[in-house]
Amino acid sequence: METSKHPTVEEVTLTPTARIRKVAVLGAGVMGAQIAAHCVNSSVPVLLYDLPAEGADRSAIARKAVAGLAKLNPAPLALPALAQHIEPLNYDEHLDRLHECDLVIEAIAERLDWKEQLYRLILPALAPHATLASNTSGLSLSSLAASLPADIQPRFCGVHFFNPPRYMPLVELIPGPLTAPELLDDLETFLVADLGKRVVRAKDTPNFVGNRVGVFGIMAAMIEADRHGLTYDMVDELTGKRLGRAKSGTFRTADVVGLDTLAHVMRTMQDGLPDDPFHPTFATPPVLAELLRNGALGQKTGAGFYRKAGKAILRLDPASRDYVPIDAQLDDRVAAALSQRDPARRLQDLHACDHPQARFVWALLRDTFHYAAVHLADIAETARDLDQAMRWGFGHAQGPFEVWQAAGWLQVARWIQEDIDSGAALAATPLPSWVLEGPVAEAGGVHTPEGSWNPTLGQFQPRRMLAVYATHLAPPLLVGEARAGAAKLAAHSSTASTAPAKSPALAAAVMALGDTVYEDTDIRLWTAFEPGRADILVASFKTKMHTISPTVTAGILRAIDLAEANYRGLVIWQDGEPFSAGADLQSMLQAYMQGGAATIEPMERELQRVAQRMRNAQVPTVVALAGLALGGGCEISVHASARVAHMETYIGLVEVGVGLVPGAGGLAYCARRAAELRAASAPDAPLLWFVQKFAQAVATAQVSRSALDAREIGYLRESDLIVPHPDALLYAALQQAGALADAGWRPPLQQPFPVAGRDGIATLTAQLVNMRDGGFISAYDYELGLAVAQVICGGDVDAGSLVDEEWMLAQERRAFLRLLGQPKTQERIAGLLKTGKPVRN
Repeated sequence: METSKHPTVEEVTLTPTARIRKVAVLGAGVMGAQIAAHCVNSSVPVLLYDLPAEGADRSAIARKAVAGLAKLNPAPLALPALAQHIEPLNYDEHLDRLHECDLVIEAIAERLDWKEQLYRLILPALAPHATLASNTSGLSLSSLAASLPADIQPRFCGVHFFNPPRYMPLVELIPGPLTAPELLDDLETFLVADLGKRVVRAKDTPNFVGNRVGVFGIMAAMIEADRHGLTYDMVDELTGKRLGRAKSGTFRTADVVGLDTLAHVMRTMQDGLPDDPFHPTFATPPVLAELLRNGALGQKTGAGFYRKAGKAILRLDPASRDYVPIDAQLDDRVAAALSQRDPARRLQDLHACDHPQARFVWALLRDTFHYAAVHLADIAETARDLDQAMRWGFGHAQGPFEVWQAAGWLQVARWIQEDIDSGAALAATPLPSWVLEGPVAEAGGVHTPEGSWNPTLGQFQPRRMLAVYATHLAPPLLVGEARAGAAKLAAHSSTASTAPAKSPALAAAVMALGDTVYEDTDIRLWTAFEPGRADILVASFKTKMHTISPTVTAGILRAIDLAEANYRGLVIWQDGEPFSAGADLQSMLQAYMQGGAATIEPMERELQRVAQRMRNAQVPTVVALAGLALGGGCEISVHASARVAHMETYIGLVEVGVGLVPGAGGLAYCARRAAELRAASAPDAPLLWFVQKFAQAVATAQVSRSALDAREIGYLRESDLIVPHPDALLYAALQQAGALADAGWRPPLQQPFPVAGRDGIATLTAQLVNMRDGGFISAYDYELGLAVAQVICGGDVDAGSLVDEEWMLAQERRAFLRLLGQPKTQERIAGLLKTGKPVRN
């Protein structure tokens, strides 16, 4: 039987995605306005509706909401100018315009009667083909659907965005009783391909999947903290990054979300789940009830479980009801257990330790495992959906089933059941039978290379095979979906299916095993088993934060040599964010201390050679950007033939933050690009107009707020692709490299370009003097800004002088090496390495 293959680009461009040309959002509250903002980030125009206002401007409520987007932090808009594509409207004057929209998202307050009233109002104006979706966070879809006509119900579903919509990956899709299956497929395709979201399908139960399990975890943490006598700051220390969760932990997270919001979700569980065996857990804790009565709702009111007093952060003492200094001290044994790299040993040590901190951590994990297992069949199709909801909606590094499975499924299950039998658990309900016997017990967990456990069907179920996922060559895998299982999966796929779309898990697994051409401690060169693109070499860094060590530098040069000799292109892609945090400063500073500038200059020349080879390679070089691309990471990317960037890419030349100037061709790029932009757009304009923009970005260590913003700064070009979903980056980069090669790629011809020279330096210096004397920058910031100005303007030459790349690179090297020898620069580097924060001196 024919081996299954990936669809071509044409095959995965689906009609349903193209069909959603315009979106309407009903309700211009904070959530509705931000959903609208995220749509326009992806070039989907939006009609934003709200109630008619009094006065001449009947759309004032929606208009104010659009204007308010600019004040929100983090910014909902990738660029402030995108707000013009959100059209503020009102129901009285503009209801007829709803027929323009292919998708209508209702996002008003969580009141069933209000939603039903709104549906009656808008249904006559709805286009015959349009999808109606409610952004409810927990109301019953069956109850909402009951108020709709029979012909509308197949086009109705729930679409729960997590807040803030631009940054939180998770969207839950919830079917109503009569929702058409193809509508869910179409909407998932749109959410993934156009909005870059990660979708989990939930069953129609209160709070769905993410909030059901996540908020239970918060309530369990409150109960177990009280049981074990732990303070709120101690709980946050234990339930933050040490446990693979958001660094804000439990109580700080509650303050950030808003205690009123948390209480609302808790009430949904209290009212909607009267028969849940864990129902007593849902009771509002007395301390939380008192905070709510006092209007202490968390961060938005200035006080909650924590309160800020000047620069100090105080915690609430539940006994005295006063705010006191935070004083969490982690026990050494507990710290050692949490730092264990072996998950089985980590949980074993925590379970065996008698310290209250360890007992708390075990109890919290046990309660979450217990709850997830008991309710999996009620709330989700598979264990995968539940774990992904916790990853994508609550920022957990691993979902509860993953943590459980990695620690040893059967042993942990026995510990849980022992605590249930002894009465230590929060509920007496035993674990489901599938936990301790049958296929899950035999497999050692709920996730396997073949799929994840579906308790309703009693089998392991593979990932959904929508065609949109064919471009996701390396999606994040769950524990148990090990890439080591690729060979088995590949053999299975070659005989079991001729479907055009492979499982993404299979694609990722096969990719990971695909031909390794070269590998050392810091870099891997390989080719993907992507049909038609095995002739493109891929380089992936293995260093922490994908920093550019001397070994990475050598590896990139090797990759370019190999690509020119044996392949048709080179892609630099990282298996996870960031793209690169820049040069390895620690090794560079150590080398300088041991051997001085003579030791660093060869390293600096090699970094510059990497950038120039990326630009002048005889095959196309493409970088796939996501997350941070700072310093040397930015310099590599701007010199590549092309860039493919995820929307959430943050690019910047930030070297002044550590007392340096860009030294791997960054300022040479800025000077050349300024000259190119002037020649292309305004040949008669002063060159300094174009240089100034780059000089300011470098001197202030400006980092783009999005890929679109990076275009505005000049680190991305109009021709560079911006991809909504990070998992599509590798596919897009391989296609781009192949397309450039197919088109007969040749590197750009080398030619000199004009620089701003002494006149430009004088103008930029005057601006720096004003900033220093006005107290906006320090004296050393002034020195660094002056170094940037001198290099980016080409040094001590006449304005308009023609220089080449080598001239500019020599200017960079001299400035970089001089600054590296300055004590204040060394203080900045040492401070950043020690604290992770920039030092201002």
